[in-house]
Amino acid sequence: MVLIIAEKPSLARNIIAGLGEKMDKKDGYYIGQNYIVSWAFGHLFSLADIEHYSPTESGRWTLDNLPCFPKEFKFELRKADNKKAVDSGVKKQFGIISYLVNRDDVDTIVNAGDADREGEIIVRLCVNNALKSEKAQKRLWLPDQTPETVAKAITEMKDESEYDNLAGEGFARTYIDWLYGVNLTRYATIKTGKLLRVGRVIAPIVRAIYDRDMEIRNFTPEKYFVISSSEETKGEKIELTSKQKLAKDEILKAADTAKLYNDTGAVVTDVTSKKDKILPGKLFSLSTLQNVLGEKYKMSMTDSLKIIQKLYEEGYLTYPRTNSEYLATAEKDKMRSIIGNISKLGYPVRFKDSKLIFDDSKIEAHSALTPTYKIPSKEKLSDDENKVYSTVFRRFVAVFCAEECVAQKSEIKIKVGELEEFSLKGTVILEKGWTKYDDYTKKDKILPNLSVGDRVNIDFKPAEKQTTPPKHYTITTLNNYLKNPFKDDKARAKELEESGEVDDAEDYRAIFEGLELGTEATRSGIIDNAKKSGYIALKKDVYTILPGGEHFIESLSRLSISMDKYKTSELGKALKKVYRGEMTVDESVKLAECEIAEVFKKDGGTPPAVAGVDTGKYGEIIGTCPACGKNVVRGKFSYGCMGFEDGCKFRVGVNICHRDIPISEVRRLLTDGSTGVITSFISKNGKYFKARLVLKDGNAVFDFTNV
Repeated sequence: MVLIIAEKPSLARNIIAGLGEKMDKKDGYYIGQNYIVSWAFGHLFSLADIEHYSPTESGRWTLDNLPCFPKEFKFELRKADNKKAVDSGVKKQFGIISYLVNRDDVDTIVNAGDADREGEIIVRLCVNNALKSEKAQKRLWLPDQTPETVAKAITEMKDESEYDNLAGEGFARTYIDWLYGVNLTRYATIKTGKLLRVGRVIAPIVRAIYDRDMEIRNFTPEKYFVISSSEETKGEKIELTSKQKLAKDEILKAADTAKLYNDTGAVVTDVTSKKDKILPGKLFSLSTLQNVLGEKYKMSMTDSLKIIQKLYEEGYLTYPRTNSEYLATAEKDKMRSIIGNISKLGYPVRFKDSKLIFDDSKIEAHSALTPTYKIPSKEKLSDDENKVYSTVFRRFVAVFCAEECVAQKSEIKIKVGELEEFSLKGTVILEKGWTKYDDYTKKDKILPNLSVGDRVNIDFKPAEKQTTPPKHYTITTLNNYLKNPFKDDKARAKELEESGEVDDAEDYRAIFEGLELGTEATRSGIIDNAKKSGYIALKKDVYTILPGGEHFIESLSRLSISMDKYKTSELGKALKKVYRGEMTVDESVKLAECEIAEVFKKDGGTPPAVAGVDTGKYGEIIGTCPACGKNVVRGKFSYGCMGFEDGCKFRVGVNICHRDIPISEVRRLLTDGSTGVITSFISKNGKYFKARLVLKDGNAVFDFTNV
C-alpha cells in the first residue's frame, strides 16, 4: 500500500482525482485498493520558542537568555492562537498521519507537499516525527494539479533523497529566519519598549521604502536650463531638445548655445523605414504577473497571490510561486497539448520552438505560469478571478499567437553641424497580430515627411526646467528592486523587448545566486506583515513609509542592527549554496549566528550612538523632573516623568521634527534648563532648521535666539 501525504486537503482531493481509483472517505484520509491519501493543514510543526532552550522564572522576555543559538533546533506541534496549548485540529491530524505511516500494510510513503522548499519540509517534518521504522519514501512533484498531470507524475516519482538539497535549503531558511526574528525582535523590543518585529527580509524591505521616502521628503528641486526648438518644416512641427543640461546660473551660456545652434542650422542626414516584428511580452513569473495586476487593477500582492493560488488549486493554472518567465524544453509536448485545447476555442495559436520561450538555463525549479489543459468557463470564476486568469491566458495566447504583429518602424536623424545629432523615431502598426489578445498600449507615431538633405527650420531658445524628486515605490518598482536590489533601477528598454534582444541574464543570475530579497513564495506575506505591523502603507499601488516604520528603521540604526540588502543578500547566497550542495545547513546557520552575535557584542547596556545620536535605552533614568521632582526615564517615544500617575505631564520627545534628541542633551536640559544648539530639525514644509530646547513653565520648547 502506498501512503500519499499532501500538504493540504485541496491538494489531496486533486491527487485522488488523478489516481483513477475508487476510494472510501475516512476520518482524515481516503483509502482505496492501492493507495491511501491523507494531508497536513500546511505547517503542522513550528520551531520551539527560546524558553524551550533557556526557560526563565518570570516567563517574560529578558536579555538574560539572549542571544539564543540552539545546538539542535527542536520542532513542536503548532500551538493554537493563544500560544499555550497545541492546536486540537493539528494534534488530531498528526495523530492520523502517525497511525497511517506506521501501518503494517504501508510500505511506501510519498511526500506530496507543494513543489517547493516549504512544501518539501512540511511533509518531511510530519514523516520524520511519526515514522518508527524505515520505509521507502518517494516524492510526488506536481507542476499543476490537473488529473492528467497527477496521473503522469505518479509514474515518474523519484526517491525522496533526491530532494535532500531542496529540504536542506528549506530547513536552513527556517532556522536562519528564526534566529533573526526571535533574537533581534526580543532585543529591539526590550531596548526600545515597543514591539519591533525584526526579520531577515522585512527589515531591508521597510528600509528600501524608508530610504526612498526620506529622499522625497528631503528633496530640494534645482533649476536648470536646456535649449529646445519647436518650428514647422513642410507644414509639420518638429520638436528638438538638446541633451545638454546647463546649471541655473548659466542662462547666458544657454542663450549663447541656442544662438550657435541657430546660426549653424539643421539638416536631415538619414531617413530609414523598415517593416519589423514586435514580439509579445514574456510568459509570467509570479512577480511579473503581480506587477501587471497591480498596475492594471490596483490589486495588492496579497490579494493577487490568494487568487492565483486558488486558480492553481482548482487546476486552472500551473504552480504559481515561480521566479521564471521561461518554459522547460521537456514541456514542449505538454504545451502542444494545451495549445491544441486553446485553438479549439477559436484562438489563432500555434506551437513555437523558440529560445525566447523555452530555456532551461533560466529555470531554477519551476517554469513560467501558464494555463493548464483545464480551461474554466467565465461563469465559474468571480470577477477578480477572471481578471487574473484572463491575464495569464491572454499572455499565453500572445506568446503562441500564429498571427505576427508587424509594424513600420521609421527613424529620422537630424544634425546641427557637428554640435549635436537628434533622432526622431516612429512606429505604425500594420498588422495587429497578437496585440488583439494581449495588452499593447503603444500608440502609432507618424514621422514628418522629410528626406535626406532637407533643411529643418529651427529656433532654439533656453527653456527653464526643474529637477524632480524620485517616485515612491509602486508594486512593480518594489518587486523589481527586491528581485535584484543591486541592479540599476531603470525600466527595461521596450524596443529591445519588442525585438527579442532583451538581455535578462543579469536578473536570472541574481535570482540563482540568492541576491534577491525574499522569494516569490515569501515576498507577498512579508510585505503584508510590514503593513499589518504599521510600518508601511499601500494606497492603490503606491507604498509609503508610516511613522511606525520610521521608528522601526531609526531604532534599528540606533541599536546597530544592520539588516540591509547587503547582509540579507549574503545570507541568501548562502542558502543557494546549500541548495547546490556547496555548503551545509550548519555552515549557513553559523553565518547568521556570527552576524547576530555582533549586535550583542556592541551592546554595553546603552545602544551605541549612530551619527552622534544616542537616545539611551528603555527604562533608563535621565534625571529629575523640573515640574515635580520625580525621576525622568526613557520611555517608548519620550523622555517622561514617572509622576504621570499623579498628573505630571512633563515629557520630551525622543524624536522631535524628524530629529532624534540625544540623551546627553536631555540631561543638560534638566540640569541647566537648556540644551545646546541642535541642528537638522525638519519643519512641516520640509525645511531644515536649528534651535535649542529650553524649559518654560515646566515644558520643553524651542528657542531660536542666538542660533
